Amino acid sequence: MIRFIVATHGPLADALLQSGRMVYGELPQVQAVCLTEQAGIEGFRRDFAAVLESASAQADGVLVLCDMQSGTPWNVACEAAFNPHTQPPVAVVAGVNFPMLLQTDDVAHLPDVNIAAARLIELTHPTLIQAKPVVSAQSDDF
Repeated sequence: MIRFIVATHGPLADALLQSGRMVYGELPQVQAVCLTEQAGIEGFRRDFAAVLESASAQADGVLVLCDMQSGTPWNVACEAAFNPHTQPPVAVVAGVNFPMLLQTDDVAHLPDVNIAAARLIELTHPTLIQAKPVVSAQSDDF
């Protein structure tokens, strides 16, 4: 089973999980870790390590969903992902959003975290849509 960590700047990760619970109920395979000004980068490293340890228990892999590429959450998650001693394997994806969080349930059963990451991106990509007016002819049927 794949476990998930949502890692973000500020309280976004907690807010996404709270919103996810409104829609799906509990998301036991997902944990949040937030970079705060008070804790700083070293505090985030400690918090991330603790959450990663918890998420790793009896997991086939841990998929970290970050808010953006190259920020502190991404960099810290990549340190774990690219450390050959990290077990279970860790994969990192940037661009976490609400549909991505909700679709974690669709990939949690996959045995390979890198396949789960690719599948989650594939599932989420179609949710990125710009609204456009719909032009349609009025039907004669009322």
